[in-house]
Amino acid sequence: MRLGFLFPLAVATVALSTPAFARLSKPEQVMVSTVDAEQQRTIAMLERWVDQNSGTMNVKGVEAVRDMIAPEFTQLGFTTQWVDMSAVGRAGHLIARHAHGKRLLLIGHLDTVFEPDSPFQRWTRDGDRAHGAGSGDDKGGDAVIVAALRAMKAAGTLKKANITVFLTGDEEDAGRPLSISRRDLVAEGKKADVALDFEDLAVEDGPNGPMDMGSTARRSAGSWTLTVTGHAAHSAGVGAGDYGAIYDLARIIDQFRRELPEDKLTYNVGLIGGGQTTTLGPDKIRLEASGKTNIIAATAVARGDLRAISQDQIDRVEAKMRAIVAQPMAGAHAEISFEPDIYPPMAPTEGNRATLAELNGVNRDMGLPEMGELDASKRGAGDISFVAADVSGLAGMGPSSDGSHTASETVDIPSIFKQAKRSAILMSRLAAQHR
Repeated sequence: MRLGFLFPLAVATVALSTPAFARLSKPEQVMVSTVDAEQQRTIAMLERWVDQNSGTMNVKGVEAVRDMIAPEFTQLGFTTQWVDMSAVGRAGHLIARHAHGKRLLLIGHLDTVFEPDSPFQRWTRDGDRAHGAGSGDDKGGDAVIVAALRAMKAAGTLKKANITVFLTGDEEDAGRPLSISRRDLVAEGKKADVALDFEDLAVEDGPNGPMDMGSTARRSAGSWTLTVTGHAAHSAGVGAGDYGAIYDLARIIDQFRRELPEDKLTYNVGLIGGGQTTTLGPDKIRLEASGKTNIIAATAVARGDLRAISQDQIDRVEAKMRAIVAQPMAGAHAEISFEPDIYPPMAPTEGNRATLAELNGVNRDMGLPEMGELDASKRGAGDISFVAADVSGLAGMGPSSDGSHTASETVDIPSIFKQAKRSAILMSRLAAQHR
């Protein structure tokens, strides 16, 4: 196994002498060589984290990962704080601060989707790829953060950097209300100049092979509930002034399909039912319905989600949906409600694009291809969205991986080191800028 880590070091030594790497400053070259020299340390660290279950609802497990990660920051001169979230049934958030100069906010998370009863619990490695719960999402991203900060310390650039690391403990299933569970993250965003999110790097197929992409935007994630009521009656009278609840619900859903579509918007129906009686469970993920073929349905319920690129788009589409609902068929009454606790959008602002331009400057100097701007519809909601209204930033600074949220989650190990080098140089350059 150790021989496998010697080869990248030889490659790094040669690479530093190439014209591309000559464009890096001496401290930046130190960062690159430090990341390579510490590859074995970084992977051993990530393996320990992955082998500790930290499913969102496993509070003790999330806290155990916190206890592994926090010392990594204190060794680098950060002060750490734990924000307890027991009030919303979650573990809490780890915040690490290093205060000098321009303020950078680094965002990751401690939890995974895999609770203790999942069979997918241990790290396994196959060459340059490794499997394990959170190996990419997002313990792999946390490993990139630590590796990058260690490189900055070795190069002397961390000393004058003002960096706050915010690792949430419930990204995969945020505690409600969000006004409490994301309160401290929002507060840090208001103080920052740039935010970097360390979830998975986006990679797309290109004409010459895989291409790393820059994520300047993420869409919102919210849900809605449609409830339709009618009058139970003999089916022989259907259509004679009374269509009942199911017909009107079907009319509304189909009208949504035809009239709502617009760029970067998706609308989904995930749960539906109706009959003489319809009961939506308290968890809102189950329906119980009863009825007969010869009775006009008295109730019908549907639930779905809505994902948009901006608050303006959310407001516009919700208004369209309300207008459609307000045109009931004969004998029916319909109402729609929207979940107040949503993941907000991260719009593709000029500030975000300017941050991507900074990153592409790093790519050029490292001899890496420039990163194009990822289509926002290909990026799900995430924690950086909670600060996007207050600070420019980028998502997807973590490693490349696939199979996230499944038992085949796999991280590309070399991408951990590539992303750590990119991040260390980018953060050093940003930190050196005047506020």
